[in-house]
Amino acid sequence: MTEDIGKIHRRGEDTPFLNIVLVHPGIPQNTGSIGRICVCLNARLHLIKPMGFHIDEKRIKRAGMDYWQYLDMTVHDHWNAFLESEKPEKMCFMSTKTEKTFYEHKFTKDEYVVFGSESKGLPKHFYEDYKDQLLTIPMPGKHARSQNLANSVSITAYEAYRQIFLGNL
Repeated sequence: MTEDIGKIHRRGEDTPFLNIVLVHPGIPQNTGSIGRICVCLNARLHLIKPMGFHIDEKRIKRAGMDYWQYLDMTVHDHWNAFLESEKPEKMCFMSTKTEKTFYEHKFTKDEYVVFGSESKGLPKHFYEDYKDQLLTIPMPGKHARSQNLANSVSITAYEAYRQIFLGNL
């Protein structure tokens, strides 16, 4: 089975397969780690202002290590600028405020997976505007409130990768 996985998706793909969107990220180390995840998976990163840091901070680049130069990233001034620029056809929104898990969702190439800030989650109006597109990562631990943002992106992006390139192995 491992040999088949390697044949399905090799390094060097030119076109990103997924879009990761961070709305108002606040912790530079998380964004750096997420940038590295995007490089490893060949995903595009979209950052929506305002952000809790400057994009050229050393803490971002340290977390992203020497991968940062290869990151396909766009910074958008606000949510509407993102929508106007990207014109996303398919979006899903990761949240702890829903029951539908990301295992119930069929990820597709070029989809936009949206994450809120570490401290506030998604903007409040998103919960109504995009209520049918909310997904969650299961957290059966009774003391868990939420995952770390970089961990959430990693878990979700690799599930999308598995679905898109590996199917139901």
